[in-house]
Amino acid sequence: MRRLLATAIASSTAKKAFPRVGAAAARAFSSYREKLRAGLLHSLRFEDALDLFFEMVQSQPLPSTVDFTRLLTAFAHMKRYDTVIYLSQQMQLFGISHDLYSFTVLLHCICRCSRLSLALSLLARMMKLGFEPSIVTLGSLIHGFCLRNRFGEALSLVNSILKSGYEPNAVIYNTLIAGLCKSGHVNSALEVFDLMEEQGLRGDLVTYNTLLSGLCYSGRWSEAARLLRDMMSKRINPDVITFTALIDAFVKQGNLSGAQELYKEMIQNAIDPNQVTYNSLIYGLCLHGHLYHAQKTFALMLSKGCFPNVVTYNTLIYGFCKYRMVDYGMKLFQRMSHQGLLGDAFTYNILIHGYCKVGNLRVALDIFSWMVSCRVTPDIVTHCILLHGLCVNGEIENALAKFDDMRRSETYVGIVAYNIMIYGLCKADQVEKAWDLFCGLPFQGVKPDARTYTTMILGLCKNGPRREADELFRKMKEDGIICHHIIRGI
Repeated sequence: MRRLLATAIASSTAKKAFPRVGAAAARAFSSYREKLRAGLLHSLRFEDALDLFFEMVQSQPLPSTVDFTRLLTAFAHMKRYDTVIYLSQQMQLFGISHDLYSFTVLLHCICRCSRLSLALSLLARMMKLGFEPSIVTLGSLIHGFCLRNRFGEALSLVNSILKSGYEPNAVIYNTLIAGLCKSGHVNSALEVFDLMEEQGLRGDLVTYNTLLSGLCYSGRWSEAARLLRDMMSKRINPDVITFTALIDAFVKQGNLSGAQELYKEMIQNAIDPNQVTYNSLIYGLCLHGHLYHAQKTFALMLSKGCFPNVVTYNTLIYGFCKYRMVDYGMKLFQRMSHQGLLGDAFTYNILIHGYCKVGNLRVALDIFSWMVSCRVTPDIVTHCILLHGLCVNGEIENALAKFDDMRRSETYVGIVAYNIMIYGLCKADQVEKAWDLFCGLPFQGVKPDARTYTTMILGLCKNGPRREADELFRKMKEDGIICHHIIRGI
């Protein structure tokens, strides 16, 4: 049955795929009615819903538009928007007409698929058939424009709605504000907020949280603080999202004491911090070297029944490795693994870098091998960390072998990797090899940057012909690359 419907969806031959059979149709008629009226649609699996549609199109007489719309709504709740669009087309083939509600469901799904030309065409068809679109229908269209970052058209539609005598609801304004903030157009979002208030609509918690997050993300802390005061003066109580956005902003601003005060205020207001709240606090504490307090916050997080995720562990591991406490970082990694959390490339990169930093290359290489065995794909950052670790710890031959492996593999070898190798060779007094690598850059399609020139010039000045260093300095200026202050006085 499902295979038949799937074939119909693929081939668009629904008329042939759904033959109407007498006795079977009568049973189907009874069956689909029972399912629709029993209120079971919300618990239907996708395959079962397709079976139900199959039953309905075989029924005699055909079910009503209302019945089909209920089923289409169930597909929409499953986020199977393409299926809704296709099945709506099949309804038309069977002569089942749409009503305002079914058109609204269909338009919502089309907009969710970002097929705006089709959505506008459907809207025109609705109006031609005498259906006046509701505010919900227009809201779906505005949401579709926002999904495609077509904010000018979304705002024009809002203005048209106002001129037509409609009153956009808070959902429409919140949709616009969210889309604008997400795209970084915070000033436009604030203008929409002002328009919303001019129309006599009061912003709700969703409105304020969206604007606060947008302002904080843009680094506009003082405006965020003013908006928070405005929110509280209107007796709109902040929730965990509000506080978390502000705590994150304070942390990024370097104001740890302010972030901790906000945390205390959350607790006093009986608002439970979530994973993101704790992660922001731990990040700030690790960034500024307060590892003891970061551990205490981590322990507090666990005691509150808030379970850490990979981001939490990565942040703590980074903090310990940054301050050369790599063994503590490794213990956290082991604890994380025991709790069933799989480290990502960032986790392994932190640990490899940490052990390279303290000169323990054996462990760094063991972690790299473990990373590969756990099917975590090393990225270019991983390879560059290992290259740098080998170079600074005097393992230049192993670094060259690693570099050759990278070039033979499918790994993209950019200027960062070349810079590391040129630096390592110059440091090991192998300036001729570094020079050969530098001269081969154009043949590899890699363009040298300021660091490449600086490293090579200093290497030539130290161990190579001064004439070549002077020529390279002139070429660097001809290429429009700003020279490093170290080589200006040479």
